[in-house]
Amino acid sequence: MKINNIILGGLSLLLMVGCDDFETVNTNPDASTTVTSAMLATGLLRNISTMNSGNDKNFIRDELLAKSLSWTEAQDIDLAFNLLGRGSFSPMSNLRNCEKMIEFAATDELKNSYTAFSHFVRVYTFFDLTLRMGDIPYSEALKGESEEIYFPAYDSQRAVFLGMLKELDEADRLFAAGATFEGDYIYNGDVTKWRKAVNVLQLKLLLNLYRKVDDAELNVKGRIQDILANRPIFESEADNFQIIFSNKAGQKYPFFKEINSFTNNDRMTNILIDKLKELKDYRLFYYAKPTPNAEDASMDASDWNAYGGVDPTLPEAEILSYVSEGNVSQLNDRYEELAEGEPVFLLSYQEMNFILAEMALRGFISQNPEHYYQEGIRSAMRFVANNTPDNAAYHHNRKLTDDYINSYLASKEVALAANFEEQLKQIIWQKYIMLFLQTPYTAFYEYRRTGVPEFPINPKSNRNTPTDKMPLRWMYPSDELDYNMDNVSQAIASQYGGSDDYMGIMWILK
Repeated sequence: MKINNIILGGLSLLLMVGCDDFETVNTNPDASTTVTSAMLATGLLRNISTMNSGNDKNFIRDELLAKSLSWTEAQDIDLAFNLLGRGSFSPMSNLRNCEKMIEFAATDELKNSYTAFSHFVRVYTFFDLTLRMGDIPYSEALKGESEEIYFPAYDSQRAVFLGMLKELDEADRLFAAGATFEGDYIYNGDVTKWRKAVNVLQLKLLLNLYRKVDDAELNVKGRIQDILANRPIFESEADNFQIIFSNKAGQKYPFFKEINSFTNNDRMTNILIDKLKELKDYRLFYYAKPTPNAEDASMDASDWNAYGGVDPTLPEAEILSYVSEGNVSQLNDRYEELAEGEPVFLLSYQEMNFILAEMALRGFISQNPEHYYQEGIRSAMRFVANNTPDNAAYHHNRKLTDDYINSYLASKEVALAANFEEQLKQIIWQKYIMLFLQTPYTAFYEYRRTGVPEFPINPKSNRNTPTDKMPLRWMYPSDELDYNMDNVSQAIASQYGGSDDYMGIMWILK
């Protein structure tokens, strides 16, 4: 009873003297109490720049699908064997802050910049979602609060692309009339750099429409030519839309050993290793490290034979058995030993050049495809060299020097061939090599679009249905089947004959 009286007395005293100060006591003096455009912009940027590249297994998940890496942990390798599962519309929910970000802008110029930024973030998000699934909610998406549309209709993929192209046109116009804005940790609010990123993103969208060049409203060729003639685009790797890491808490490279407990599970595949050997490409020595057997035999780390890969289409048990024999390389030590790692680019000067090389090859622009092809390779190699410390453990004494790059470009294995089909294969192969641990899922989308590289398919391990084919899409989210059944069913019927499966051929692939 005495204890109870003491407690009650203490509570009464707290209530008498503490009520007026409760809010003061419980306010964090180090936290902002006012939402700003800058704060919302940072959150939106973080959502699109990290949603596909977190720590742990997520960072290399798309490499498993693209067959440049294999995985030795049995519990989570469905994607390595082509089981895509269902997509998710959760990235859309992050876009709800776009309108508030614009509303809080203090001046007309800042409003222009934040509106342009919102267009970029929206297109970046919707582009990935439509590439995954096909038709998606777009024109009615995110209107639950403003217009009470809780069950948005699905737009055709064609309509989504038209809308995205118009948004990017508007983003370029508004950035040109905007001012430097806060909340951007990639370009520090530089509207000129943002214009370049907007226009390169549009070039990437337009390349995916190459089968639709006869569609007058899409105006694929005209848009490409207008961008190149009248708008800024990337001029060097310094313009890349990329994440730069540091040795600070929360800013370390996703595969750095201190924050990733799965660094021992990766293995290089023969698809990538064999191609690098065939081309005599020194990036092999930056991407991989010698096999355990080569190290045990004290083989020179600069020897091509010191490196090997595993067939990623083998059944799981056979992969583990083959790896145990000691003839498979892991990732180069630089990926797990360096907190800064290398920047991860989401849009890059390197990829832009390969996009332009293919556009030139297809006759969409009048320039020589060889120029862009060579510049894509040159910039891709320089990126690797410039972001790797000069340490023998990280390049194994096969440095990517300018002299080497020049000789590589002139080699018969790399010099652009004489016919269209071979030239296209060379361009996409070089893009594939450049995309290693970069730009999530783009290598798979490029394979799906072009058939390059030609991935082997093993029915014994392939978890896709049917087992003799690679999947073409993710299925729609289960939440849509639960809460938006009428609209998603109509989308499935109009695109895929009523069957929401992995082999549905979406509009851009027809």
